[in-house]
Amino acid sequence: MAAFGLYQLTGEETPPAVPLLEESVQTEQSVSPPLTTPPLELQEPAVLMVDIKGAVASPGIYSLKNGERIHDAIEKAGGFQQEADRTAINLAQKLQDEMVVYVPKNGEEPPAELPAAVPPQGSAQGNSPENGGSSININQASAEELQQLPGIGKAKAQAIIEYRETTGAFSKPEDLKNVSGIGEKTFEKMASLVVVQ
Repeated sequence: MAAFGLYQLTGEETPPAVPLLEESVQTEQSVSPPLTTPPLELQEPAVLMVDIKGAVASPGIYSLKNGERIHDAIEKAGGFQQEADRTAINLAQKLQDEMVVYVPKNGEEPPAELPAAVPPQGSAQGNSPENGGSSININQASAEELQQLPGIGKAKAQAIIEYRETTGAFSKPEDLKNVSGIGEKTFEKMASLVVVQ
């Protein structure tokens, strides 16, 4: 419209296609459908049901809000017991519906079927190698992720991380045998579950 007003003041001719273009743009804008929210089945549930087990004051099933973290779930369960191993789980991990959070005691390894924090089987984060999911990148895995490997407990997971930090990134999975406490038999159990990227 500003170009049309300029035409009036200056007396120059404006090509006839300009007003038609403006009309077509206005027509397209008025026809475009309003933005809507995605269907309910694609949205995350507003309330998550989380099963909290192990060394917490009140183990049980709790409902939490979408977006809350494991730290919030443990607080809702009354907090840690005195003998809880607070370093065995990632307190900053976001919760998911049907998630199991297991807090081990000091020196205890979580049961094989219940790693410290287990998202539901269908989720992207629930692909632990033991459940047929994706392999673990030993150059980036946290202690909790490394403990999902067979034969790897808290001490060996920490040894892998220390080796990685002092020696540098692993160039091949077989380099795990250079880590103190990991021999040929331990490596054979996890060989198909680890990758180097």
